[in-house]
Amino acid sequence: MTASKQLDLLFDAYRVDERISARARCIRIEVRSPSEVRLTIPRFVPKSEGRAFLLSREAWIREKIAELELRLSEQPERASPQLKWDGSDRLMLRGREVPLRLLASRLRKPAARLNESGIDLFVPPAWLAQPARLHKLLKDSLKHAALDDAQRILNEEAQRLAVRYSGPRIADQKTLWGSCTAQGLISLSWRLVMAPPAVLRYVAVHELCHVRYHDHSERFWKLVARQMPGFETHRRWLREHGPQLHWCLQN
Repeated sequence: MTASKQLDLLFDAYRVDERISARARCIRIEVRSPSEVRLTIPRFVPKSEGRAFLLSREAWIREKIAELELRLSEQPERASPQLKWDGSDRLMLRGREVPLRLLASRLRKPAARLNESGIDLFVPPAWLAQPARLHKLLKDSLKHAALDDAQRILNEEAQRLAVRYSGPRIADQKTLWGSCTAQGLISLSWRLVMAPPAVLRYVAVHELCHVRYHDHSERFWKLVARQMPGFETHRRWLREHGPQLHWCLQN
């Protein structure tokens, strides 16, 4: 007989399904999907020992998740949809699906405008037939928007927490939505700008709490819950919709 329990032990990149098994003879770790890892602990082994083993294998787990995500992205039915650049494209922005519009412009430099009504790219007429340039402009614009949103939210939440941080560094992590170094440098995925604002705020709060506690101990999670009651809803959103954000605008 096997008892199963959902645990939140590591990072938001995945959840841990802990199982106590009467048949197992050794501790096993299985990466079942990019968002789920199964930890099987023999009944005669203390849970603390099984969880310590899981923590010791964190680097291996992340490597396997990255490999699995790569395989999934290469499958035709799961591959990131290609933009058509014909005025019919739609993208997620701050939790809403909005139209992507291309506007021929005489501006000296290509520009973008992102708001709740859509994403407008103002480009020279010649660019309308150059998807690579359009792709780069769009991605760069989303990164700038992510930086602006992250900076504002981190400043607000850092003040509430009474902590100092450096950054943020906006990156494109493959298995983490955010990270915080021992020196307080916070990195966030630019793809969070596509998620609902509350989700980005949760990740910001999560990383700022690491300035206080650089682990995922009980005291850490209590601090997260105090700063953002109901944060579990936003964690769940990332688990359910995060892969879609990662498959969007690849390369």
